[in-house]
Amino acid sequence: NHVRAFDTEDYDVAVAPSGSCVASVKHQHALVARRCGDAALEARAAVVGAKTYELSQLLTDVLGVTNAAEQLGSHFPHKVTYHPSCHGMRLLRLGDRQLDLLRSVGGIELVELPEAEQCCGFGGTFAMKNADVSSAMMADKAANICGTGAELCSGGDASCLMHIGGGLSRQGSDVGTLHFAEILASTLEEPASVNGGVLLAGGVR
Repeated sequence: NHVRAFDTEDYDVAVAPSGSCVASVKHQHALVARRCGDAALEARAAVVGAKTYELSQLLTDVLGVTNAAEQLGSHFPHKVTYHPSCHGMRLLRLGDRQLDLLRSVGGIELVELPEAEQCCGFGGTFAMKNADVSSAMMADKAANICGTGAELCSGGDASCLMHIGGGLSRQGSDVGTLHFAEILASTLEEPASVNGGVLLAGGVR
């Protein structure tokens, strides 16, 4: 279905603000087609995957954005820590693209997250099939986030941020979560508003 929808020459690139979704399109779609013995679908899936970018990839690698404050007008005067998602790190090999963009946002105070590369414990069905392990991983992640003194935890996958935000909320923490795209979109003229750790404009708790 995805290949059928995107197998067209009507666009140059497709972009998604989700490392896990883009990793699926770029790596898993062709793999599934190959394992099903459909070489034609595998080839079409590979073409679609090659045209699909995670947001930070598009901004840095295609559009040449290296300074969010200067080039995008990004301004976010808050203390933020950053969680890199597993799919972004391991399948897409995003490196520090998201983090570098956040570092270049005007007014931001970005603090390092201890054990940042440790999984938050979500992983889709993993969190349901292995609830106790997932909860323990979430507890470790929440403790590290709270230890930074940050108002918000940012990242590049809404699924991870939903899981982290839910864990923090259940602990009674005032720390919220916010996708890095929301921070890039925040400007002096149209700021994302934060009050007591709760994001008021477009964020996730």
